[in-house]
Amino acid sequence: MPKNTPAGPKKRSLNRLFLGISCLGLAFLTACANVIPPCGAKTSPPSSEFRNTKWELVRWNLPPNGLGEVSARQIPQGEASNPIYLQFDSNGTRLSGSTGCNRFTAELSEDARGFTLTRIASSKMACSPQRMQLENDFLYELNDYRSIVRNGDQLLMIGTDREVLSFMQRPNSAK
Repeated sequence: MPKNTPAGPKKRSLNRLFLGISCLGLAFLTACANVIPPCGAKTSPPSSEFRNTKWELVRWNLPPNGLGEVSARQIPQGEASNPIYLQFDSNGTRLSGSTGCNRFTAELSEDARGFTLTRIASSKMACSPQRMQLENDFLYELNDYRSIVRNGDQLLMIGTDREVLSFMQRPNSAK
């Protein structure tokens, strides 16, 4: 039986350290999974891929704090709460939707980000102050996003401020 040399405990310590770092890396990747889509996702898809589709906002991740932790903004969901949604037209040139309080519309133009939204306009019905703040923030994110990622029925709009709007595809009610 070999003697226990000083290299033995060092090797075990290094193995434990490697295992610990591996577990932390895996935990980090798992924690990000709700923000970062799988490798098969398509970055900067053309607007033609969205023709006649409707997308409901299901999650709004705020920018990471100083420790890298991400928290989600509370958003109303479901029909009773007037969901926030995007609806692409059949020509691939316009986007319309609801902020949960007001309706909005925008023009689409192709660029390196996939497409850009321009001429965003909304109705001006009065809502609660909290809902108006949510609407203003949402329209700001639509106007100033950095990139779009699509993974099947999931659409992510990533803002320049690192906020992430996560949408799920819904049945399109437009004819």
